[in-house]
Amino acid sequence: MQHDPAASATVGSTAASGSAASPARIALAWGVHLFTASGALAGLLAVLAAARGDLRSAALWMLAAMAIDSVDGTLARAVQVRRVLPGIDGRRLDDVVDFFNYVLAPVIFLVAGGYLVHPGWAVLPVLASAYGFAQAEAKTDDGFFLGFPSYWNVIAIFAWLLEVSAPTCTAFVALFSVLVFVPFKYVYPSYLRVLKRTTAVLTALAAAVTVYAIFDPERGRAFYLPWIALGYVAYYFALSFWLGGLHRKPS
Repeated sequence: MQHDPAASATVGSTAASGSAASPARIALAWGVHLFTASGALAGLLAVLAAARGDLRSAALWMLAAMAIDSVDGTLARAVQVRRVLPGIDGRRLDDVVDFFNYVLAPVIFLVAGGYLVHPGWAVLPVLASAYGFAQAEAKTDDGFFLGFPSYWNVIAIFAWLLEVSAPTCTAFVALFSVLVFVPFKYVYPSYLRVLKRTTAVLTALAAAVTVYAIFDPERGRAFYLPWIALGYVAYYFALSFWLGGLHRKPS
């Protein structure tokens, strides 16, 4: 491998800037990384809860992991963790935590809850998502996810809230596993250029409705709260069709 002086200069300057950071800024940067890593702990608690049959607690822990993931990037940019701690790759840490929380934990939830006709069907989302996470263009230059972005936790939670049968849930799991390979652009909420505030408000409302439905599933179903929250999912897909669509590489 050839030595790149320019790259070495960049690394050197970055390292220098990191070493020049104040102790307080360094502590904050480590705190942000710790916050990101805590998402994996939430995912672990979700897995343990699902294993003992407590699907409500598992669903709440999966939501907690999603909440951490939704804000840690903003915190990282505010603290400038890449400049302060150049030796730690925050994006790689985030990918590791996300694969656990968005793929492994919810798939274990689906298996533990009996939402797959056979545990062997769990192979589909795990392998498909491994491919999705490994893509060089997992996120496009214009700020979209490429292929279904492995929101298996959303599928798992709604399968439980809506009491979806195992054959129906398995069919959806197979469908979305295939969609991981389809080069369709899905909205990345953090990078929205239009309807950003509207989407943020709808996200917060859907999260609140979902949390209430998880705490009290029977009353939630009586008031159709899972279906109301599912309306946000429909909005997300409609927004993706409108703003994203099929990805076409420049010829």
